[in-house]
Amino acid sequence: MKGTFHTRRDRRALERPAGGPPGADSPATGSGSPPRPSGPHLEAAAPLRKQHDYRLLWTARTVSITGSEVSKLAIPLTAVTLLTASPSQMGLLTAAASVPALLFGLQSGAIADRLTRHRPLMIACELVSCAAAVTVPVAWLLGVLNVAWLIIVALVIGMAGVLFKAANFPHLAAVVPSEQRTEAMAGLQASYSVASVSGPGLAGLLVQVLTAPLAVLAEALSFLASALLLRSIRTPERNEPAASRGMWRDVKEGLKVSVTHPVLRALLGAGVTINFFAMAFTAVHMLYMVNTLGIPKGLIGVLIALSGAGGLLGAWLTARLSKRYSESRVLLAAVLFFPSEILAVGLLTGPLWWKLSVLAVTGTLTGGIVVAYATCMGAITLSETTAELRGRVNATMTFAVQGVLALGGLLGGLLAEAIGLRAVILVCAAGIALSTLWIWTSPLRPRRTRFSASGEPGADPALTSSLNDLLNSNPRIY
Repeated sequence: MKGTFHTRRDRRALERPAGGPPGADSPATGSGSPPRPSGPHLEAAAPLRKQHDYRLLWTARTVSITGSEVSKLAIPLTAVTLLTASPSQMGLLTAAASVPALLFGLQSGAIADRLTRHRPLMIACELVSCAAAVTVPVAWLLGVLNVAWLIIVALVIGMAGVLFKAANFPHLAAVVPSEQRTEAMAGLQASYSVASVSGPGLAGLLVQVLTAPLAVLAEALSFLASALLLRSIRTPERNEPAASRGMWRDVKEGLKVSVTHPVLRALLGAGVTINFFAMAFTAVHMLYMVNTLGIPKGLIGVLIALSGAGGLLGAWLTARLSKRYSESRVLLAAVLFFPSEILAVGLLTGPLWWKLSVLAVTGTLTGGIVVAYATCMGAITLSETTAELRGRVNATMTFAVQGVLALGGLLGGLLAEAIGLRAVILVCAAGIALSTLWIWTSPLRPRRTRFSASGEPGADPALTSSLNDLLNSNPRIY
């Protein structure tokens, strides 16, 4: 799920309820969470760390994402230092990474839902990305590399990545038993945290030792390694796609389900709200940290690494808390804390040691909260969506939450010019707090059972009779 949620570090952090889409596997509980499996099937499931195919899937994603982190530094450095790219060319190069999601995101979900097997497409996407990345050092060695070449490479890898993510989401359901999907998604979210901690340091080392163009080879090799690992997965896929009615009708069906299903609509609305204001914050964050708070530039990287470490802790805790309290309850708690770091940054004053202490603590906590939220959101989306719609629903959500990033960044920059940096930070904190309304007014919020006397409106006769029998047979219970 690469690119699902963004915070100030541009991070990458659902069976059917009543009234859900037709053909769902089973009804959900009143809180919007599916009933938990029990019995022999639950006991027979081995821990994920001992499941051969999940280990391969996790390793493939971790390797691929880490390679992508290297290219985020290597490709722009190649353009700036070796090709003397202009500001407009750098803008095009930056935009090339997100354009495929906007132009091709919805269609990729429809394509994924038409497949009986998703893994071959995922392998092909990784191989295409590998081939595209290899052309950068080859073209540089041949003396034909230019900025236009880098933009085309970014577009190809971006297109392959969009299609990969659309297929990867339903593929997880084939590899992991339903009762372990939340834990599996927590593990995959941890991959992004590992990459955010190790990727930048590895990128800097490779650029220094090999030069920027040759460092892109690391990304190519990571794509190749991912493809080989995915090919080693043995779990058979038995997806039965619904009959297609045409590309745009299929896309419209995914859109319709995403905005009419009460749980999916709440997740979609919250995701768009969070990403919009998070990107507005990102647009001014670096200026604010350096110019207003006076944080040394060298320590900003340390703070980012702490947020990645917090993500690892969040993945570990989410897998355990969701088993005890359910995914919906963890989600309800996580969304309440989303604005905390931005609010703390906006109100922060005092000596440098105090600022660094607060930023370190809040950054670590936010790293965990983002992973917890993204993990539970993915698990709930997977369980709330029927198998034949999973690709389209996931693609719709990815399209929406990524599509607002450019708008949020633009708003943040314009507001900073008008009202100042600190005021923008506080506006962003208030805006992200609005996401709690989407989640807490949805069916995800648990409803308390009301006990009524027999014959009163809303009374459950069977429950009332059972309670009366219990009281009559146990006179000490009041």
